[in-house]
Amino acid sequence: HAHGVACVLTRTDHASGSDRLAEACEKLGLAGDDIVVNVQGDEPLIDPALVRETAALVAARRDCVMSTAAHVLTDADDLRNPNVVKVVLDRSGCALYFSRAPIPSFRDAAPSSALRRRCFRHIGIYAFRREFLLRYVRWPKSFLEKAEKLEQLRALENGVRIRVLISKDRPVGVDVPGDVRRVERRLRQKRRAFQGA
Repeated sequence: HAHGVACVLTRTDHASGSDRLAEACEKLGLAGDDIVVNVQGDEPLIDPALVRETAALVAARRDCVMSTAAHVLTDADDLRNPNVVKVVLDRSGCALYFSRAPIPSFRDAAPSSALRRRCFRHIGIYAFRREFLLRYVRWPKSFLEKAEKLEQLRALENGVRIRVLISKDRPVGVDVPGDVRRVERRLRQKRRAFQGA
């Protein structure tokens, strides 16, 4: 509260960040149409502008209840890496599917040429209308969600359209333990830049 930000403690037994966010919404007494954002813990360096822009996708359209973000995937190794979640989009910018597998699968093309097409890496952020979030977390885990270990597939399997913001920048996330050093190095650089300013 020292910085004018409301904070709440949530239970420790939540299965996902969305479940934790739903509990926080209830404790804070948020209105049904309020927009809330879940930044996953593996995205410690996410740009605040990306948070605002992802929420703005939901705010801009009354029929939009959920959004997320992605960036163009440029590394062929990332396309094959199961720790990197990929997303494919429809023509209106909504997610068709998220996967740990290479999607789309280019039958006749090498990954390097595939990357010049529309391959996107998912960024661990979600914006929700509160009323939808409270419904969503009460749905049972779906088949695809369990198979891929990706909670957003529960929404897709229930017919929810997820709008996807395409970010110009790739946040430095933590997908495997080795990524922690990269994040720590980036934090030290930011601290030095801030102290030097």
